[in-house]
Amino acid sequence: MSWQTILYPVMWIWRPKLFLTLVFFVVTAYLLVAFNYSYSDGNRAGYVQKLSKKGWVCKTYEGELAMTTVPGVAPVLWDFTIWDDKAAKDLERVMGKRVVLHYKEYRYLPTACFGETPYFVDRVEIQE
Repeated sequence: MSWQTILYPVMWIWRPKLFLTLVFFVVTAYLLVAFNYSYSDGNRAGYVQKLSKKGWVCKTYEGELAMTTVPGVAPVLWDFTIWDDKAAKDLERVMGKRVVLHYKEYRYLPTACFGETPYFVDRVEIQE
């Protein structure tokens, strides 16, 4: 038995065009699934404490929501990310008021370029 018959099943890896094409399709399929299917979605209510635009290359809005159940109790802080400029402008306009944020949670995104948190806010409502 020669080394060629042993290594023949993995010889395709040494063909650069085939290998790069396969890697491209696997990465593309992973990103399509990761961005089109959210792990969870829901609403969170509270007061926005912080909102800033961050990132060297990929700019995203990063914020912090203080969720209080009863006045006088320490709030639970929830970090979130906003991709949409319109949602960020809406949130800046109502800052300081009680708001309801609709979010989607995306897990296992490949880099932090998409946001620092797995929670992505897409809609802002003022709670009366």
